Amino acid sequence: MPAFRQVGEKQLPNPVLFMAWSPKRDLIALANTSGELLLHRLANFQRVWSLQPNENTGKEITALAWRPDGKILAFSVGDTKQVVLCDAEKAEILHLFSVEYPVSCMHWMEVQDDSSTLSSFSESEDESSRFLPKLPTLPKSYSTTSKIFSEEKSDEVTNLLGDVRLNILVVGGSFGFVELYAYGLYKIATLNGISGTCRSLGLSCDLKSLSVITEMRSTEGNPEIHYMQLDTGLLSSCLPELTKMARKFTHISTLLQYLRLSLTCMCEAWEDILMQMDLRLTKFVQEKNTSTQVQDEFLELLLWGHASPELQALLMNQLTVKGLKMLGQSIDSSYSSIQKLVISHLQSGSEALLYHLSEVKGMALWKQKFQPLGLDPAAIEDAIVAVGSFTLKASELLQVIDKSMKNFKAFFRWLYVAMLRMSEDHVPPELNKMTQKDLAFVADFLSEHFSANKELFDRKGKYFNVERVGQYLKDEDEDLMSPPNMEGNQWVTFVKQTTHLKDSTLLFPTYPQKSLHFVKKMMEATIDLCLQKPAEVIGLSIKQAVCLRLYTVPEGSSENTPRLFELPSLWNDKTASMHYVVFCMPEVSPSKIYIMRRATDPSRSVPNGLVAVNINTPLNSSIDDETPAQHPVDSLYSCLDARFYDDETLTVVLRNLEDDENKMRILAQLPLNSALRWEEEFIWDITLGLEQQIEGIPVQALAWGNQSRELENIKAQFVAVNGIRKVACVLSANLRHVRVFEMDAEEEEEDEERADESQEMSLDQDRLEDTLNDQSDAGDGEHGGVGGSMDAQVTGQKSGDILDDTAGSETL
Repeated sequence: MPAFRQVGEKQLPNPVLFMAWSPKRDLIALANTSGELLLHRLANFQRVWSLQPNENTGKEITALAWRPDGKILAFSVGDTKQVVLCDAEKAEILHLFSVEYPVSCMHWMEVQDDSSTLSSFSESEDESSRFLPKLPTLPKSYSTTSKIFSEEKSDEVTNLLGDVRLNILVVGGSFGFVELYAYGLYKIATLNGISGTCRSLGLSCDLKSLSVITEMRSTEGNPEIHYMQLDTGLLSSCLPELTKMARKFTHISTLLQYLRLSLTCMCEAWEDILMQMDLRLTKFVQEKNTSTQVQDEFLELLLWGHASPELQALLMNQLTVKGLKMLGQSIDSSYSSIQKLVISHLQSGSEALLYHLSEVKGMALWKQKFQPLGLDPAAIEDAIVAVGSFTLKASELLQVIDKSMKNFKAFFRWLYVAMLRMSEDHVPPELNKMTQKDLAFVADFLSEHFSANKELFDRKGKYFNVERVGQYLKDEDEDLMSPPNMEGNQWVTFVKQTTHLKDSTLLFPTYPQKSLHFVKKMMEATIDLCLQKPAEVIGLSIKQAVCLRLYTVPEGSSENTPRLFELPSLWNDKTASMHYVVFCMPEVSPSKIYIMRRATDPSRSVPNGLVAVNINTPLNSSIDDETPAQHPVDSLYSCLDARFYDDETLTVVLRNLEDDENKMRILAQLPLNSALRWEEEFIWDITLGLEQQIEGIPVQALAWGNQSRELENIKAQFVAVNGIRKVACVLSANLRHVRVFEMDAEEEEEDEERADESQEMSLDQDRLEDTLNDQSDAGDGEHGGVGGSMDAQVTGQKSGDILDDTAGSETL
């Protein structure tokens, strides 16, 4: 009976660049050359959903990583230099952030359990939820700008943070670019001093060290593979403080996004129709022949009921009675929507932001605990002041809206009656009554808003700014056209006359000449400066513990091979606190796999730090043999790909070197118990490459005969495994053919024969289905949504059916 049970197979229309199994579910994510992200389930390799590329997120996926709980999938996009977090359940973009260089590799890890730490942080998180109400969800019509705060989620921040336990997303790219993001959201470290392009990353679950595989040019110009171990001891020693700070700053980052989206909704609620009055008045000034001021003509109409021919033409021909009524309704509806968003979203979000920043300030003042992480009380105080200024500016906008609504309501009521009289229409009795107070109110409005402004014409090409709300929502650095008049404000007068209050740091600055957008950007810049300081301090604390030159990459050997599939591969043994590095040197020793071990604690030495595994072992030998075989080898094999299945097993794809047609491939499990117990020690000369010291590396022979399976009708080249779920996915050399196996099951002989008989037919059917699906996808015209969202194509079932997975699968 062949080992490993085949459960799925597929011919894909586009070459696959990246494969990543979910750590908790029987789901595998694939990224292809067209920029499409696919999610397939284990059973029959059925597609669950796909995300199409768009101009907002980019079209060149360069790396994949699952959050340890399997609920969020991160992928990096090279052409836009962004990292995107996607909800695995609904195929929605939850969050994205920009990076300095294109990301070439990612690793998402979770720290080991610490019950005392978890309990303390659970209590602190409950306190914030006790004092702060849940943020109102954004209006449904605007939720397409981002799915972070969609109407279906009641606690969006907690959904993004996941468990209380700290998890860290590590991203790396060219020019030694490496950054660490707590919970995949908040940057906690920017690393320096790394040379070359990052090929693989592995942060230990105890946070004591970071393994990095880099590629750099040698003095002869050839690409060389180096292994670096970085000491991240500060993260480990300050884990409770780091977790507390990271969760607080992640709350702050998501609140900033919430305020940003709220302001976007306000801008969308403000309609361009509100500019019609200003533009028509400006055109009226430019076309009229008389030298009379516009406000004088309106005042004459107000007092005497007479209008000049030019004003009458403006009102009756351009504005019209129907147009005036529609304009009044638009202004009332728009202002009401903006007013509600300010009260329910901007003010509540600002209050929550002040709460979290005040708690962070308290943490920063506890210097013994938090100063090593770079918390600066002065920078946090500046951020609190900036949020206070933003809150005051939002309150100022509320006052402007309230005043404008009253003014426009009275003005339009009077003007509507005046225009009805001009057209000799019937005036309703309830509108015909106008008191002396109403008359004075309209007269003040006309004198304040209808005076021509030459400076305004020079800047904006119009003479008037009757509509005062839109200027607060403009994303411009210029001063407000019509700032609020503070001359009669008793509080402003009191502050100016009081020496101690005039320059007091207790009062938030108001910036009366600036727009809400300007103050918001200033607040974001101040908070970003506050958030960046810990990343700089922690980054400087991370030092290189060791740098080893592994081998030289032959020129032209990997021109057409995706870098993600290339060895070396990294593994973190949580139980033994070890970093494992697996690599091959086919040019020097094609039949050997090299395994390097280093302790996660850089100060601890490890016996048997490097061993070579000889895979040319007789097929009929025992798995438990601990000595090299003495009888001839059945065939010669080389390793094409190798990934750790668990702490003691290596999954490999082997090629038969004696196969003239280069078609024979074998999927095998290598037990590493004997190899890792080998006592012979290798003395590493760090001044030389391994190619020059290969004779001194201890060699261990391993048997894999009854833990292997020949792969027929597929030129297998790469493999992705998940030992927790006990699954493997094999990818062909042309990157289009995948085959999925359950590794802990054996396939029955009858099933094998039936599968062989129907294999070609099923492959042809798969090709036909994929072609039809691609044509259907193209015909549907799927494009990405606004604000960084992407369209999701759900295939074969509803996206919510992911929860009904194969037997034994955990729910999200």
